[in-house]
Amino acid sequence: MTTDRGAAFYMADIRNKRPTRRRAVAVGELKAGPVAYPLIVERRLPKGDALVMAEVAGLQGAKMASALMPLCHPLPLELVRVRCEPVPERHAIRVYCECATEARTGVEMEALAGVNAALLTLYDLSKPVEPALGIDAIRLLFKEGGKSGLWLHPDGMTDAEREHYRPRDMARLHDVPCAVITLSDRASRGEYEDRSGPVLVEGLRRLGARVDHVEVLPDGIDPLAEHLRSLAAHGVRICLCTGGTGLGPHDVTPEALRLVADRHVEGLAEMFRSESARHTPLAWLSRAEVVQVGRMLVFALPGSPRAAKQGMDILAPLLAHALAMVDGEAHA
Repeated sequence: MTTDRGAAFYMADIRNKRPTRRRAVAVGELKAGPVAYPLIVERRLPKGDALVMAEVAGLQGAKMASALMPLCHPLPLELVRVRCEPVPERHAIRVYCECATEARTGVEMEALAGVNAALLTLYDLSKPVEPALGIDAIRLLFKEGGKSGLWLHPDGMTDAEREHYRPRDMARLHDVPCAVITLSDRASRGEYEDRSGPVLVEGLRRLGARVDHVEVLPDGIDPLAEHLRSLAAHGVRICLCTGGTGLGPHDVTPEALRLVADRHVEGLAEMFRSESARHTPLAWLSRAEVVQVGRMLVFALPGSPRAAKQGMDILAPLLAHALAMVDGEAHA
């Protein structure tokens, strides 16, 4: 198959995406009408129990999504749940398909494939008694995971649907004061444009944080250490530093963090290296560091835009909980 982006189609390259927990729920309805509806819910159709068969077909449909849609990535599904809910006021059967896994791409197509397979099976078993059937309102209800977190369909959910599925978003940093510091001699002299800092700023703001402090500093221990103390004194809660974590003679960001640290958070630094190593073995050469300075958490991340983006993706689900632990409001 051609990889030319000008071609008619291509399969999305997801190799550089980080695996995260994914979940999606799709929904649709069979308009059964007054004749077929009671036969379905009373399980009296000539071909057999349509509700049970529809749930089995939904399971199979979700698992076969990549076989039905050529550009859909095959995924090892860890959960598929299909349920059929009678809606007497509309003489309809409302079908839900919930899919979940840990992967680099979402499971919404699997959920939609499951709903369609279940609805078609209901149609097939009901048509001998009522040919005037309809399939309607197939849509994604919500999806979770990935860098976007929770997405809800604009048409919304009923209270019963929300209670049953309990969609979960990653914890937000609502108006939390944050800072981003880029450490680079050349960027501080204006010899090249800083591209890593803006990636981190965008990631924090996407979580709802308030990023009032964005700095580019030259490599060095004392200037960074002094700046971190000042930020902590002014109430900044999270500071993301990018650059200076390598093995070169000017890479001294970890030394600056150790100079001002009240507490070291080794687990987060090791998690960052471990998760980054899924993309490149060079991650083990990073001296990424995480420390606590007063009530402020400081993260030293590598200096490339790609590493900054990966770092933000890795840390985003944990930042709010980490701050809650600092404040004594949560436990590990």
